[in-house]
Amino acid sequence: MREFTEQETVRREKLASIKEICNPYPEKFERTHTLKEAQQLKDGEINISLAGRIVFMRKMGKLSFVKIRDLEGSMQLEIKIDIIGEEKYEFFKKLIDTGDFIGANGEIFTTQTGEKTLRVSTLEFLGKALRPLPEKFHGLQDTELKYRQRYVDLITNEEARNIFLGRSKLYAFIHKYLGENGFLQVETPILQTAVSGASAKPFFTHHNALDIDCNLRIAPEIYLKECIAGGFDKVYEISKCFRNEGMDTEHLQEFTQVEWYASYWNFEDNIKFYTNFIKELIKELTGTTTIEYQNNTLDFGKENWNRINYCEEMNKIFGFDFLNITEPAELKQKIVEKGLFTLQELEEYHSLSQIIDFVYKNKVRKNIIEPTIIYNYPAVLIPLARRNDEDPRRIDVFQVIAAGTELCKAYSELVNPQTQRETFEDQLKAKSQGDDETMDLDENFLLAMEQGMPPISGLGFGIDRLMMLIYNAPSIRDVVLFPLMKPENNN
Repeated sequence: MREFTEQETVRREKLASIKEICNPYPEKFERTHTLKEAQQLKDGEINISLAGRIVFMRKMGKLSFVKIRDLEGSMQLEIKIDIIGEEKYEFFKKLIDTGDFIGANGEIFTTQTGEKTLRVSTLEFLGKALRPLPEKFHGLQDTELKYRQRYVDLITNEEARNIFLGRSKLYAFIHKYLGENGFLQVETPILQTAVSGASAKPFFTHHNALDIDCNLRIAPEIYLKECIAGGFDKVYEISKCFRNEGMDTEHLQEFTQVEWYASYWNFEDNIKFYTNFIKELIKELTGTTTIEYQNNTLDFGKENWNRINYCEEMNKIFGFDFLNITEPAELKQKIVEKGLFTLQELEEYHSLSQIIDFVYKNKVRKNIIEPTIIYNYPAVLIPLARRNDEDPRRIDVFQVIAAGTELCKAYSELVNPQTQRETFEDQLKAKSQGDDETMDLDENFLLAMEQGMPPISGLGFGIDRLMMLIYNAPSIRDVVLFPLMKPENNN
């Protein structure tokens, strides 16, 4: 058992004293209002019962002031000895600390300084905090400790509370907006038997009862399309996905993805739908369509967003038609000859798709600041996307990029089972070349496609990355309540 600090020891002694007087952890307390609601009450309203955690106290002889807080609000309490009685006042002064929970009943009034306050007539103890809040209530200064002890971060940091309140509002908006537009929410498996739906390295596990190896979902795409094959016209899912890849400020191995699919749409329909969706979402959360992110002003309210043709832009950078290259070694050699990158910089990229994506991210994407639609992608990048009717080397895909980061990816879906089988076989070839982020050849999905599918367009976006942008967070961990951390006792 760890040793207690002096303050922790004192608090435990107070807990023992409280036990002699009352239950320090009572069963419940009947509130009439939340603290946010109480701030809107008129002066003179009586029998108001409030509860919260003490975050500030000014104890004096016969009159004390306390500030309590819950997730969305705070309220000052005025505690007088001649109202609550000498015995209760002594209990309050000697045994109650910041961090403790209390409940109070009384009358609302406004102080001379204009602060809405509850004049306490009865006081109840609701829970002892055995550890003190961070010194001077400045919150956690250690970034890693904030992630490990998010509960303390939420208590002490208004910015953190706003982010996670916003995240809850974001979920509510998604359900409302998609529901009003005819989308039905579904749930698809997290444990799967084929790696598909995105280019990523999966987590693997073993199913004991069936004695089979499984992978954790990297994307819900395959099953959502099977729902379309089964007759759902519009479906969506908010899904936990898992990719066993590197960690940085924009990536976590466990993240939350939203994907929706609509029958009879193409990717241009999805562009219209998404741009309106994101405008309304940002307005809902911030009250405006313009946000500040890492010293950049991003205007999502424009009627016409910038557009960049992926293939044309990349051809300008390469200086040749890269779609004609079919071998990774040849593409690398041409890139080196052009002086774009060295062979050493390209060493860890093995397939055409990996090499092209590396050049795009470093030469195009990172330079895009304003919300921009990137479209007309090379087919080799996405095996699940519909090939362009005029040039099958290209696919009907778009992404929205802002401040150098990807906000969504969408495309007209490939619904031709014969072409889909060919693209899966190309994935197997890329895997043999050393690309460990390729998809499996999913026979179950091909069966669904052979049953017949209508024209479809689907879109996916990561909630965590979008939250970073909206709330100007420097790291994805700032917008995830409990990011996975390495155990502290590990070397």
